[in-house]
Amino acid sequence: MSRAASRVAVLVGLSATAALGCQTDRDRPGPPRLSITLDQDSVLSPDTLTGLVRADDPDGIDSIWLSVDSAPPLGADGALDPTFLATFRAGIRNGHVFGDRVVVQLSGRDLGGYFGVLDTFVVVRGP
Repeated sequence: MSRAASRVAVLVGLSATAALGCQTDRDRPGPPRLSITLDQDSVLSPDTLTGLVRADDPDGIDSIWLSVDSAPPLGADGALDPTFLATFRAGIRNGHVFGDRVVVQLSGRDLGGYFGVLDTFVVVRGP
């Protein structure tokens, strides 16, 4: 093999190695992945909203908070587990009218101090 051909082979080999190195996925620190599963998408006023909350983070969940309507948030200790899963029951106050959107917000903090927020809503279906 000529000297020029061997240089090309080495450069191609180095390029392939560099490309493979760039393709690997690295875990990057960030907020926990949050999800809310609601048992219903509409409520009365007053009513009770029920569902399931989940938070996932490889570093561990420090704590989560669930806010529904204007009530103080419901909080829970994540026990530093990588997955937090819990059902909830939250009251919907009196005074909403047909079509109002009641905000449901889940917040979570992981062991690294990263903070995430997930918002959704339910619609009031009665007076």
